[in-house]
Amino acid sequence: MKTPCSSHAFEEPNRKEFPLYSGLIKYFPDALMDVSHVSFVGNEQHNPGQPLHWAKDKSKDHKDALLRHLKDSGKFDDDGLRHSAKVAWRALAALQVEIEKEMKLYSIDVNYELVKTKTK
Repeated sequence: MKTPCSSHAFEEPNRKEFPLYSGLIKYFPDALMDVSHVSFVGNEQHNPGQPLHWAKDKSKDHKDALLRHLKDSGKFDDDGLRHSAKVAWRALAALQVEIEKEMKLYSIDVNYELVKTKTK
């Protein structure tokens, strides 16, 4: 089994299969700017006066929120942000949570293969 997307993706032998700059930032520079602004505005709303960080315990309904914003895609929300940018943010949040859960179930061996972690 190949390693999932994680910090191990930047190690040999598969680091070139994860082109963050050329395959993500170069593809979607404007969209990613909007998504990063959603992070900033959300931090100001939920963590006023604190450095930018994702307070994961404050919102866990990413898929429900994604669909609420999806129905209004193409429009701007009351805070001036695009609903579509919020859809993208929520999709990334859901994916990140999914990967983090998966990484707790597996460890990576010396050959960069996933090994199921023994559970009680």
